[in-house]
Amino acid sequence: MANENSLTKISPNILKDGYNVGMDLNEENRSGTLLHVDQNTIYTAINEYFKGKIEIMDTKKALEKYSWLQEYMWRLVDPNKDEFTQKVKEEFSGGYFIRILPGVEVTLPLQSCIMITKKDSEQRIHNIIIAEEGSKANIITGCIQHLADEAARHLGVSEIYVKKGATLNLTMIHNWTEKTFVRPRSATEIEDGGKFISNYICLNPVNDVQMYPVAFCNGNNSRVSFNSVLYGHKNSSLDIGSRAVLNGKGSKAELVTRAIVRRGATIFSRGKMEGNNSECKGHLECRGLVLDEESYLEAIPELLVKKGGAELTHEAAIGKISEKEIVYLMTRRLSRDEAISLTIRGFMNVDVMGLPDVISTKINKITELVAEAS
Repeated sequence: MANENSLTKISPNILKDGYNVGMDLNEENRSGTLLHVDQNTIYTAINEYFKGKIEIMDTKKALEKYSWLQEYMWRLVDPNKDEFTQKVKEEFSGGYFIRILPGVEVTLPLQSCIMITKKDSEQRIHNIIIAEEGSKANIITGCIQHLADEAARHLGVSEIYVKKGATLNLTMIHNWTEKTFVRPRSATEIEDGGKFISNYICLNPVNDVQMYPVAFCNGNNSRVSFNSVLYGHKNSSLDIGSRAVLNGKGSKAELVTRAIVRRGATIFSRGKMEGNNSECKGHLECRGLVLDEESYLEAIPELLVKKGGAELTHEAAIGKISEKEIVYLMTRRLSRDEAISLTIRGFMNVDVMGLPDVISTKINKITELVAEAS
């Protein structure tokens, strides 16, 4: 394992890929960085100002350093959940361990990049994030495959702990290829007053992704938000959902998905909320656009209430671009093309997610291309 002290010593091709999934290469605007390529973590760094306030290192190294970390391994994700978790349990190549120490507010995002560069490889990683009591942080993590024409598999387990009064904002950007097979398995535990915001972005064509992260709002007044932006095209298969389990008094959840499908792609957008406390609330929302007759989009919302008083709602809307909305905009002196473009831009408006500029620009570019093709 190499551990360089400057990103400038990393291959430019690797850095270019990292940049495309949100990495700040000069690191001036990041509190910490981890780069994991194939089976090794090749770079870690912490901004001088944040030393002693955060930790970021390879998971295997963290396990060697802290014996107590074993208590966090496989506590939220069952190693026997399926064949993919079993493989990670049998052998994993590391991953990222990120810990924000108690009471620390990290004003600059932490960043990580997980990359595949070898053909026909199977990457198995195990990530652990701990936001200690009263801490606050923003993490941007990107996953990417370097060789577009080669098949590869990514299996990843992530276990996330948001402790009492902590706030964690996690943005995950997937930038796989048309030959990548992807199986992430993630779970989060949120304690009293904790808040977890998960933003998931998938814009590139990908062979097959299936993921269904779950958040357990075990603490009183704990909160979770899952926001997903999905663009399925070129025969991509995306089976992506999220699940919130509301156990704590006053716990809340919001699950929001924006999905566009075209050019033979398939998206299953799943969402499930379970109300296990009489004073919990949640809302699930899925909006989707199907832009041709070759593609398929299915929304599967599920609400489960086990305690009277729990309040769970959902709304789902799938279809083509609203002709009524286009006509209305045309009455405001817009051309039909301009009206369609404006409608799609409004549909994909994700400004509230605080994404890196490169990702926001990419979403805007895709929105323009989709609008032009519609």
